[in-house]
Amino acid sequence: MAEAGSEGPLDADDEIDSLDAAGSDDSLDAWSIRSIVGTMLPILIALSMLEMGSGYILEELQQTYLGNPTLLVLVPVMIGMGGNLGAILSSRLSTRLHLGLLEFDPRDEVLWTNVTAILGLAATVFSVLGVAAWLVGRIIAQPMALVDLLVISIVSGMLLAVIAILLSLVATYISYTRGLDPDDTTIPVVTNLCDILGVIVLSGVALVVLN
Repeated sequence: MAEAGSEGPLDADDEIDSLDAAGSDDSLDAWSIRSIVGTMLPILIALSMLEMGSGYILEELQQTYLGNPTLLVLVPVMIGMGGNLGAILSSRLSTRLHLGLLEFDPRDEVLWTNVTAILGLAATVFSVLGVAAWLVGRIIAQPMALVDLLVISIVSGMLLAVIAILLSLVATYISYTRGLDPDDTTIPVVTNLCDILGVIVLSGVALVVLN
């Protein structure tokens, strides 16, 4: 015999409790270790394989860098700053997406304000980086012309900043359309791809300027 009340119609309070419980379970599922690891693991494995490409490019261009050792000062800072700029924008986009304020609309003034701020920050940082590399080169390495270093640092840095902005927007949009949490995907994707593309962009600009 069934227990009293176990098969009867639910009253209003029971229905509210059931809905709250269901919503709580969904929220826990969305933030579970299983879902986060399941999303990030294949992405990180693929990006780790791609990271080997930046090492291969450095090896192929080692004669260019060894002939101008001051350029080696730029390599870690350049790829690090590119990823940092992308991470800043990705964090801002993810926060606005969670708050329901991001619309991926070209008329979004806040979006353009963030993009302009990233470009302004990049122009400032990479200008200072060019001067700092020149000073370091004069002290511990073979000196290069200040103009050449500034052109290499600013041009490659601004190109990398534009790439980081595009990657942040695309990664956030794809995460949104695929139902993935952008906090789990955008920053790893943007920072790793900027590591790879930073080497390529810096090497390409350096070859053009020095030749």
